[in-house]
Amino acid sequence: MSNVTVDGDRLWQSLMTTAEIGGTPKGGINRQTLTDEDRKVRDWFAAACTDAGCAVSVDSLGNMFARRPGRDNSLPPICIGSHLDTQPTGGKFDGVLGVLAGLEVLRSLNDAGYETTAPIEVVNWTNEEGARFSPAMLASGVFAGVFSAEYAQSRVDQDGVKFGDALDRIGYRGNAPVGDHPMSAMFELHIEQGPVLELEDTAIGVVSGVQGVRWYELTIAGRDSHSGSTPMTTRQDALVAASKVIQLVRSIGLAHEPHARSTVGRVEVRPNSPNVVPGEVFLTVDLRHPDGAVLKAMGKELEHRLRREVEADGLALNLKCIWNSPPVEFDKELRRHIRRAADRLNLSSLDIVSGAGHDAAYVARVAPTAMVFVPCRDGISHNEEEYTTQDQCTAGAAVLLESVLSFDRSLQRQLESV
Repeated sequence: MSNVTVDGDRLWQSLMTTAEIGGTPKGGINRQTLTDEDRKVRDWFAAACTDAGCAVSVDSLGNMFARRPGRDNSLPPICIGSHLDTQPTGGKFDGVLGVLAGLEVLRSLNDAGYETTAPIEVVNWTNEEGARFSPAMLASGVFAGVFSAEYAQSRVDQDGVKFGDALDRIGYRGNAPVGDHPMSAMFELHIEQGPVLELEDTAIGVVSGVQGVRWYELTIAGRDSHSGSTPMTTRQDALVAASKVIQLVRSIGLAHEPHARSTVGRVEVRPNSPNVVPGEVFLTVDLRHPDGAVLKAMGKELEHRLRREVEADGLALNLKCIWNSPPVEFDKELRRHIRRAADRLNLSSLDIVSGAGHDAAYVARVAPTAMVFVPCRDGISHNEEEYTTQDQCTAGAAVLLESVLSFDRSLQRQLESV
């Protein structure tokens, strides 16, 4: 075990300071990607990394890289990454902990005067949440070759603003091509966003992988008509059809328990007037499962049953899958480094599958990648009540630091054996 230690008080102060940027009255954060609040937290992060002696670069989709040199700067960096954007009613820890714990690793290395073999970089990925621009994990997806940069820049929010225009407006479009950035490895620290670690009274989750995700957008088209003069039997009510869709989506998830998840997360009713029978409804569907074959079957079931249910009522359906992220298994060697780090620090650990998507799931396609989880109270996330204690944050950052240094020492041994 190294003699380098993280400063838990300093990490906590960073978390609480950045939580004021976009802070909500209920104690959460509304810091959606490429907004003024996002620009402010990016500015804070860039200044903090510069103060820590790092060079900060930005690629053409706004992904930020803070680089601390190593003894051999010809080696690809060991990266620590997550995101600073939040949900509209997000908490203080989702994503943010991973970035600021990375900053704390850099500061702790500086405090100890420790020189790593490889450079260390902390990454802030753009638009992980997907709350403003769908799909989620957009910029890390481009980095991994899943999406094109043109596709990302053309994504539009609910107000009709394009991703590329929003990026230019906040001044965070860099010059470097996305993905032209080799990595020796990437580690991501994150709150679990579920109840398992807390229920098992376990300090650290060693994440074996991420379950698969499919996102759908669908529009049901009926006919606008007067609510007072249109008989019940002649209506083409899109909202009634949408209510059936919501129940259908839930039934698909229940049919594939215990690991399946199915959610309708957004509903937009048009024209949304109290005395008009709704003529159009837009919905989003989120399907998840750790088994790719089961997830595919859930998607087929959704498509088949949707068309049967909606079109049988004489309404039109437009359904498209906008995101298909297959299940991911993280690098076994990096997971061993995490497990050993927890053991060295006398912290209990548990192998766990992530129910949520993360940037690490895409980066795993192009570099060895692994994740560290810490508990969150009652498993609550994407909620202003989201909470992780200072001790839990410190423990996660300590495991992150020790894992990075353990991997760095393995790189040094490889160089010496050549």
